Amino acid sequence: MIIAVTVDDVRRQVKEWKKEGLSVGLVPTMGALHEGHASLVDSSVKVCDRTVASVFVNPTQFSKGEDLDSYPRTFDRDCEILEEHGCDMVFAPTVDVMYPEGFGAEIQITTGIVNRLCGASRPGHFKGVCTVVGKLFNIVSPDSAFFGEKDAQQLAVIRKMVKDLNFDVNVVGCPTVRESDGLAKSSRNSYLNEEERRASGVLYKSMTLARECIDTGKLQAAEVAEIMRETIEGEPIAEIDYIEIVDGSTLEPVETIKNGDLVALAVYIGNTRLIDNFTVSL
Repeated sequence: MIIAVTVDDVRRQVKEWKKEGLSVGLVPTMGALHEGHASLVDSSVKVCDRTVASVFVNPTQFSKGEDLDSYPRTFDRDCEILEEHGCDMVFAPTVDVMYPEGFGAEIQITTGIVNRLCGASRPGHFKGVCTVVGKLFNIVSPDSAFFGEKDAQQLAVIRKMVKDLNFDVNVVGCPTVRESDGLAKSSRNSYLNEEERRASGVLYKSMTLARECIDTGKLQAAEVAEIMRETIEGEPIAEIDYIEIVDGSTLEPVETIKNGDLVALAVYIGNTRLIDNFTVSL
């Protein structure tokens, strides 16, 4: 597996692959890899001839006071996981490589899709996400890029960016990978102590109850959201950031739940902010 640290290194190798007629997949990550990331690599390996994974903790998507400095960094282990799953090249740039002195460009979506859910409590987050992903698309020139459905808003925002700016890349959403109790795999799960880890199961519990309500014909969004809220508030160390039921494409709130809508939540367990969601299937 190739480990590249400069833009030129990546472009040179990708050009060689494309001269051979090989397709290239991209898996953008911030490292601290787990089974969810590995599943993205697996998806790329299945459909692309070569797979590139980026490992870069992107400072521009962290708001002031967030966990940029403490975000877990496990590069050696990340490389082991990537190689085990068939990744062909890791792009591991420094901040100076991605944002050299004098850097002043950014990609910002201006429609409401970035202002709800996580965008409401993390101002500037998606501007940072779009900027770094746009740069990775230009550096790697992938045929396809793979993102987890756990970050549903991020996936929707990237798809809009690709559509609006005519990026020639197929964006692939991959299913959320979960722990045995349903908790979505996340690099931030490592922050949880034993009590918090036990309490974190309330997110999946609330979503399970919501699914059951919807399956039995309760389709009023406010009613389903209230059931989720009551469930989470029953856990003493859980604090709700948001619970919203929105259109799966526009992320606008809905009153009556329909097929394809997104049930999304963000909850603090102690000091750790966890997100999750599911798409309604009727």
